[in-house]
Amino acid sequence: MKHSEVVVGGTFDYLHDGHRALLAKAFELGETVMVGVCSDEMQEILRKDSAGIQPLAVRMWSVLDFLQKKGFLSRTKIIVLSDPFGPAAEDREAKAIVVSPETKDGAKQLNSIRVSKGLTPLEIVEVPFVLAEDQSPIASIRIRYGEMDEHGKISSKTTAAQ
Repeated sequence: MKHSEVVVGGTFDYLHDGHRALLAKAFELGETVMVGVCSDEMQEILRKDSAGIQPLAVRMWSVLDFLQKKGFLSRTKIIVLSDPFGPAAEDREAKAIVVSPETKDGAKQLNSIRVSKGLTPLEIVEVPFVLAEDQSPIASIRIRYGEMDEHGKISSKTTAAQ
């Protein structure tokens, strides 16, 4: 482990192998991991496509279930995010943030906020997208619409329509 505390956050809608890769990397790097799960209200503000996103309780349960099965719960600080940066903008203990290619720019913004507050910027660790059978990134919205499963297996209905 490289860091005392690592942060990772997201919606974690329809928890899939891409989410699992982010979480696993965070726990590989950090003794303690602060996992932020976006609130329902934040989803409505941030996303135009928020219709159909699972409720916070379902998303939180999925994350906790995964962490428990991996033996990570004792090293977890789990929080509900009500803004894009959460406590990571002020947490002196945080040393790194784990992101996907999609969220890397947000981590750069977070670091700008931290520097403006006199804090050290976080090391940004980017985890590549986990690809589905069709070589596109596994995506919650595609799972929601039945195009693929949580492991990126393309639905037979989708394949037949192509």
